[in-house]
Amino acid sequence: MKKIRVLVACGAGIATSTVVMKKVEDLFKTNHVPVDITQIKIAEAAAKQDDADLLISTTMLPTSYRIPAIKAMAFLTGIGTEKVEQEIMDAVNKINGN
Repeated sequence: MKKIRVLVACGAGIATSTVVMKKVEDLFKTNHVPVDITQIKIAEAAAKQDDADLLISTTMLPTSYRIPAIKAMAFLTGIGTEKVEQEIMDAVNKINGN
């Protein structure tokens, strides 16, 4: 399984993305998926997408991206986390050709 390069974005690239980054790390560890996570501001996502496989954001997506982009507000609210986790793992499986 290839290492998945993930961008975790929020408005300022500091607060909420830190919380989500930890949850994403735990999700990948639980599922035995190697991951490289970069924490960014959402404004940087378009410029950084070519060096990533997946974008996970806590804020509205201002544009469309060439990589899968998943809204992960559920990790902050605690509502619907299983659905978001499944969406992330489905994207990972697709990236890995499964």
